[in-house]
Amino acid sequence: MSVPVLHGERVTLRPIRQDDLEPLADIIREPGVAEWWGESEEPDRLRENLRMDGAAWAIEIDRELAGWLGFTEETEPEYPSVGLDISLSGRFRGRGLGSDALRTAIRWFADERGHHRFTIDPAAANERAIKAYERVGFKPVGVMRRYERGPDGSFHDGLFMDLLIEELR
Repeated sequence: MSVPVLHGERVTLRPIRQDDLEPLADIIREPGVAEWWGESEEPDRLRENLRMDGAAWAIEIDRELAGWLGFTEETEPEYPSVGLDISLSGRFRGRGLGSDALRTAIRWFADERGHHRFTIDPAAANERAIKAYERVGFKPVGVMRRYERGPDGSFHDGLFMDLLIEELR
């Protein structure tokens, strides 16, 4: 899928270019981000995962690369939904910019692709991310035990969260 350029209140979501991959990998390796990314120390795998076969946007703020927003779109008519994932450089956190990026993507998927349900699955210990997602309207659904392998090689729990379009804040 080729993603369009989207404009939020303060962010721009645009397709990822080849020259974005190393700067995005640097963001993933930042303290506060790397602890939640299992492949942060595997450069080739990380760059490949950031591409997500075109199912991701680069997040720009004032024309500066600030982060990444990936998605998986379920198009089966019985189970339509979009799973989201986001990483934002520490320089841009704490200002509502990640929330703006999520809202922008969610509105586009609802308006242009007809989706009504969205999911996100932060690490259960990532309290900062969970609070940010709750501000957008995501609600906890349940804990997925030993869900994801962390950078240290051990498995940790994930929190499955979802949002219905009418709950978007």
